[in-house]
Amino acid sequence: MKILWITNILFPEAEQLLVGNGELKSSGGWMLGAANALLQKEDIKLIVSCVSNKVSTLSKLEGKQITYYVLPMGRSNQKVNLAYMSLWKQVQQEVRPDLVHIHGTECSHGHAYMKACSCDNVVISIQGLTSSSSYYYYYGMTKWDVYKNFTFKDLIRGTVIHEQKQFKKRGEYEKDMIRMAKHIIGRTSWDRARTWAINPNAQYHFCNEILRPVFYDGSSWDYMYCSKHSIFLSQAHYPLKGLHQVLKAMPIILRHYPDAMIRIAGWDITRNETLSQKIRLSGYGSYIKRLIMKLNLQDKVQFTGNLNAEEMKQEYLKSNVFICPSSIENSPNSLGEAQILGVPCIASYVGGIADMMIGNEGNLYRFEEIEMLAEKVCNVFEAKDKQMDMKAVAAERHNSKVNCDTLYNIYKQIAE
Repeated sequence: MKILWITNILFPEAEQLLVGNGELKSSGGWMLGAANALLQKEDIKLIVSCVSNKVSTLSKLEGKQITYYVLPMGRSNQKVNLAYMSLWKQVQQEVRPDLVHIHGTECSHGHAYMKACSCDNVVISIQGLTSSSSYYYYYGMTKWDVYKNFTFKDLIRGTVIHEQKQFKKRGEYEKDMIRMAKHIIGRTSWDRARTWAINPNAQYHFCNEILRPVFYDGSSWDYMYCSKHSIFLSQAHYPLKGLHQVLKAMPIILRHYPDAMIRIAGWDITRNETLSQKIRLSGYGSYIKRLIMKLNLQDKVQFTGNLNAEEMKQEYLKSNVFICPSSIENSPNSLGEAQILGVPCIASYVGGIADMMIGNEGNLYRFEEIEMLAEKVCNVFEAKDKQMDMKAVAAERHNSKVNCDTLYNIYKQIAE
């Protein structure tokens, strides 16, 4: 069975074949785990395609087990781009896949495939939903917060208000993809309801996700070895991820635990010492910098820099609590990674997150209720090693073999 994946990321192996190096230090690593599991099936031939600015023409690459097709990015895949259509026809005619799996509805190259080629053997899987995310993009901020933190980068690229409008526009072709789809893969009651509202005739297939391989090595959080009163966030480079709400809760936390610290995976979005950093500083980065200074948190916030999977795992294990404070999410793999390690977790009650916190509902809070967030963090600190352990639940949800078999059976059902 030949399976064509259409993804939003360039796999590290493909990047190595193109430019000689490649290590994934961003989102999308879970797809590598899914691909590795699927390749254990003897009758699966996997072809992975994406768009990239590292090529100027359609490029075919042969990896150890995967064949890659890399399309040139062109003007953008963040808006409808019909230039991809002829390239997709070429890929389809050459590969002749039994099934096409489009990972995510956020980018327009997947939309272009559905426009150019038949949708009969196509399944789309829901990651986030930009059509929903646009409503909550800078929730917790006012327009005045946006305007008074206007930067040079905002002048060139647009403010978070412009970014929100772009999300809304992307949501239109996302809805078109869902309307065209005959098969949809999801994993939460939220994404099921959202896609059903757009296309009640599509067949919905439930399939949980496989995490990155390093999270299956049996590592386990231990209170004795964690950094006491440390808070870890997996990313925070745009407002939807909710860092500003955690900062607002921090003064309350510090009254009870003066040594509390926040560590955030990713580059420091607030840096503006050099000319280059000043030019790259976003309006949201400026807002976060001002908020840190206003709340006197200069010594309480650390950015780790970009991390690979192993480095991320170590950050989880060192933390006293992991927070997923987003204004909207479907089922964030960062929360699953923290849970499978046994790290105490707190999350905002938004989107599909509640499905991941069954059994630990007491650690959910409303996104805007910073006082509730602060209290829950303090409760975790006070409980020390007496924590609700979600490790077994997460291990069942993210069982690599079960989820691979489920995905394989979905493929067989659609391809027949």
